[in-house]
Amino acid sequence: MSISLTESAAQRVSSFLSNRGKGVGLRLGVRTSGCSGMAYLLEFADVINEDDTVFKDKGVKVIVDGKSMVYLDGTELDFVKEGLNEGFKFNNPNVSSECGCGESFKV
Repeated sequence: MSISLTESAAQRVSSFLSNRGKGVGLRLGVRTSGCSGMAYLLEFADVINEDDTVFKDKGVKVIVDGKSMVYLDGTELDFVKEGLNEGFKFNNPNVSSECGCGESFKV
C-alpha cells in the first residue's frame, strides 16, 4: 500500500502547513458524492486516529483512514498550474471512470 506526492505537491503542502502553524500532516480520503459516485477529500490533519494509515513522502505525512485506503492505494498527489488555474490533482490507478466535470470518480 502506498500514497505518494510529487515534489510540487510536497512543497505546496509543506508551505500550507507552515503558514497554518499547526497540524500533523495532510488527510486524504473519499466520500460518496457527485455523478460518478465518489469524490476526494483533502484537508489538514491535527490528529492521527487509530484506524489511520500514515505515509511519509518528501517530508510530508499523508494520513488516510481505513475505509478510504482501498480506493486510494497507489495514488500520487500532484499540484499543477494550468493557465490561471492551480490545484491538487489525484493520479489514482484505481479509477475506472470520471464524471465530465472531473469532480467525482468511480472505481
